[in-house]
Amino acid sequence: MSSLTRVFSAPADRLAGTLYVYTFLDEFVLLYPVYALLFTDTGLSVAEITSLFVIWSVTGMVLEVPSGAWADTVSRRLLLCLGQLLAATGFALWVIFPSYWAFAVGFVLWGACGALVSGAMEALVYESLDRHGQAGRYAQVMGRASSVGLVANALAIALAIPVFAAGGYLAVGAASVLACLLCSATALAFREHRATATAEDELGYWATMRAGLAEARGDRRVLRAVILLAVVTAIWGALEEYVPFLGTEAGVAATGIPVLVLIVWIGATGGGLLAGAARRLTERGLAVTLVAAALAMAGGALSGHPAGIVPIAVAFGLFQMSGVVADARLQDGITGPSRATVTSVAGLGTNVVTLFVYAGYGTVSSMTGHGVGFAVLAAPYVLVALWLVLRRRDQVDRRRPAPAKSGT
Repeated sequence: MSSLTRVFSAPADRLAGTLYVYTFLDEFVLLYPVYALLFTDTGLSVAEITSLFVIWSVTGMVLEVPSGAWADTVSRRLLLCLGQLLAATGFALWVIFPSYWAFAVGFVLWGACGALVSGAMEALVYESLDRHGQAGRYAQVMGRASSVGLVANALAIALAIPVFAAGGYLAVGAASVLACLLCSATALAFREHRATATAEDELGYWATMRAGLAEARGDRRVLRAVILLAVVTAIWGALEEYVPFLGTEAGVAATGIPVLVLIVWIGATGGGLLAGAARRLTERGLAVTLVAAALAMAGGALSGHPAGIVPIAVAFGLFQMSGVVADARLQDGITGPSRATVTSVAGLGTNVVTLFVYAGYGTVSSMTGHGVGFAVLAAPYVLVALWLVLRRRDQVDRRRPAPAKSGT
């Protein structure tokens, strides 16, 4: 490595280190594994708890794109900081004033946090790396960040048990608020670098939003990346919630369910770590990866055996890897001044697909069982892989010169 490369990679390494700390603290929330129990102990009904999840989802969807446009017009570092302060406020309300309306306000604040971070984070990281000639590291950095987040989540679940036993909801709530505050402070350590803007790029808020929506809709390369990212990440991300039910159906005792969840997390973590190398996959290679992962997930789910969790973990790892690659291709394809807005469009698409997955899985699994539910939802990955292959073939055909006409 030349001395010049070392000079330019040092800022990129600092950025990556800050991102890993931020991601760890963002996921290190001890309330995650116990907040449903908090709602139940407060006296909320199943319908009320469900309505809270709806409030959370709707808040994120409504604010996703507007917050992305905001990230393109103000400091993205500021939004990463503000988002965590909102989450900290929401968690504090939950444990200090446990009631339905406090929970509802907390979910609104938490949903706003997710919307503020989504789009802003990807844009900040990509443009900062690009400024130092390291845009090619984006998939590697974001893949490692996703793995760090999974590890933090697992540690939070493990620590929540003894902390809850020692101090109850107030203790886990205080730890969660502290994690958010530290995460907010970490955001200020990012060195933000915007892409060089021309006079035409100096847009106001509404013009920025319109430009981002136009690029997401009008640029075929960007639109394809948005669709690919939304579908690839949403399906397995939603199915992860149902792994415990799949284990129960396979005859695993309640005490063994955490082991299955841990195996799945190990698979997803490994997939994030492989994302940097996978960035070089061709579209055909990505299609083959998706088909292999879909078959592994369907086979493991339909096996009806606890060992079936291993191929499912492998599948989730490949899906995680493919999702990071899709995100990298989206960032590479964005050329306008509204990078966070376009990325937020993909985030909105992910949320929409997730809702369809929940509805579809609930319908199928209630009639046929959880194993079949997993297998059925592997099919969209095969369709996406077929779409990638056919699209690649169509591009080759368009580049191929037309045969010369014979003389008369």
